[in-house]
Amino acid sequence: MTETRDYTIAAVDRALCVLEALAGQPRQGVTELAKHLGLTKTIVFRLLSTLEARGFVVREGDKAVYSLGYRMGVLGEQAGAQNVLMTAARPVMEKLRNDTTENINLIIREGNQSLVLATLAGNHAMRIFANPGRYGPLHAGGGSMLLLAFAPDELRENILSHPLERFTSATATEPEDLRQRLEMIRADGFNIAINDLDEGAFSIAAPIHNAAQDVVASLSVAGAMARYDESRRRRFLQLVQSASAEISGKLGLSIAA
Repeated sequence: MTETRDYTIAAVDRALCVLEALAGQPRQGVTELAKHLGLTKTIVFRLLSTLEARGFVVREGDKAVYSLGYRMGVLGEQAGAQNVLMTAARPVMEKLRNDTTENINLIIREGNQSLVLATLAGNHAMRIFANPGRYGPLHAGGGSMLLLAFAPDELRENILSHPLERFTSATATEPEDLRQRLEMIRADGFNIAINDLDEGAFSIAAPIHNAAQDVVASLSVAGAMARYDESRRRRFLQLVQSASAEISGKLGLSIAA
């Protein structure tokens, strides 16, 4: 018989139980929660203190009762936005993959990192693509650097003020060099990255806008340099820009914008 392994973490499971209990009935105290969950008051108090410090629960004034905090609302809003984005992007990504036969990546920004939201693998034996859920740098890679270019000024300058990791000989690690590249990306409205994150790889990225014209994601065509030439560069750029515009339209961006 195959042994079933238990990878659950008890403390995480208990914390989630606390959040679910407060979602079902807010304004509960330690004693009430401990009785409801079958835990000691000490454990519940420590869980609540940890969750409160992170903004996931809030204590009401001097009363020893707790409700869900602002971070739960933030996560819910982000999850909803990502679901809408995925629904709008998926069929467009599939068509783009079929038209280019290369890897297609949908990337968003989370704080000072990029996050691969979805990928579609190309049709070639030599494939280069990131796995969904992978975090990466913002200063390298076609889609990631495009997101940095359109990020708020304060965030962009914060990243430029810290040491930049070098991934290949083509990675921009000098702040002034990177600043000039980002200005060019904003002016062009797209980004073409060559060998800057993965040696032997290219990435051609275009921005996805929401109804407020904010850049909320990047869409990129990526693959091996062995298949990259000027003809494909022009064709892939046109295709990815058209695809990103289509997704933006689904998110409510007016064509006139």
